[in-house]
Amino acid sequence: MKDWLLRRFWVPLLKLLRQGVSPERLALAVAIGIVVGNIPVFGTSTIICTVIALLFRLNLPAMQLVQAAMAPTQVLLIIPYVRLGEWLLRAPHQSVSIGAGLALIRSRPDSAVAALWEAILHASFAFALVGPVATFALYKVLRPAFELAARNPRTTAIGARSEGIPRHKH
Repeated sequence: MKDWLLRRFWVPLLKLLRQGVSPERLALAVAIGIVVGNIPVFGTSTIICTVIALLFRLNLPAMQLVQAAMAPTQVLLIIPYVRLGEWLLRAPHQSVSIGAGLALIRSRPDSAVAALWEAILHASFAFALVGPVATFALYKVLRPAFELAARNPRTTAIGARSEGIPRHKH
């Protein structure tokens, strides 16, 4: 797993540092990618990341790499976002589950949005409050990590010879 994470995420990000992306801008792109990748509305994160990257001239490949990796956590966080939104808005507790929601989307995609509209609104409200705080916190953690990586010849050497990372042996 560690080798896979190095190859798929860390090495591409190190390559961006070597190509001249500043640690600050890369940290911001990755933080936004993580947060937007967990947006509780399926099918929106790729578009939102693209728009943000273009508007703020952030590194689009880094954002897309990270947001795509968030798919499993995006699914896991939907119900907590719905519950937080219900609590914040003092709305009645809805009977919503990931399995039922995904089944509805698969069977009747045209009516899924209408059926899940309140849950989507509650989750989106909670995300709108949590997202900026989470982005700021992640940026504050990631920035020093990328600054250290940019200064460390060992980590940039890993990015330079990504083919030298051992593959998982069966």
